[in-house]
Amino acid sequence: MNSNISISTVMASDITELVQLVNSAYRGDSSKKGWTTEAELLDGIRITEEELLKQFHQPGQYFLKAIDTAGKIIGCVSLLDKKESMYLGMLTVQPNIQANGIGKKLLTASEQFALNKQIDSIEMTVISVRSELIAWYLRRGYQLTGEKRAFPTEPKFGIQKVPLEFVVLAKKLLQ
Repeated sequence: MNSNISISTVMASDITELVQLVNSAYRGDSSKKGWTTEAELLDGIRITEEELLKQFHQPGQYFLKAIDTAGKIIGCVSLLDKKESMYLGMLTVQPNIQANGIGKKLLTASEQFALNKQIDSIEMTVISVRSELIAWYLRRGYQLTGEKRAFPTEPKFGIQKVPLEFVVLAKKLLQ
């Protein structure tokens, strides 16, 4: 399946489809079809159309999308140019087709995107109890930095079912 996927930059006209994809992959019953669900940890939606549009128009913010042969968006990732590093967030793959290499392809495209912007490191935060997801990133060369960050308490980020915090992972792209 991976070879039939194309990666390109997101357009403003993609926002509605991206919001549906991201929310279906992280929260609610639909997310439970994949292994990246946060449904057991958080209630509420992952992102609103208004918030994603705001991010989309933020200077230094980029989004990549994975598109299948029918032209449907099946994955996405958010990239924020922080000058010294690229912040990677919201790596998403449609739940029922996860574990087919799409996330890996988006991650590789993100790393190349950063290098094309002359940024040689990527940083991200992952919820600390998401051990499978952390292990997935570790297998791809990311390392735990030892830094922890508070999980936002505003309801727009989701309603915590258990206390949560982030761990920070990073990868140096050129060694």
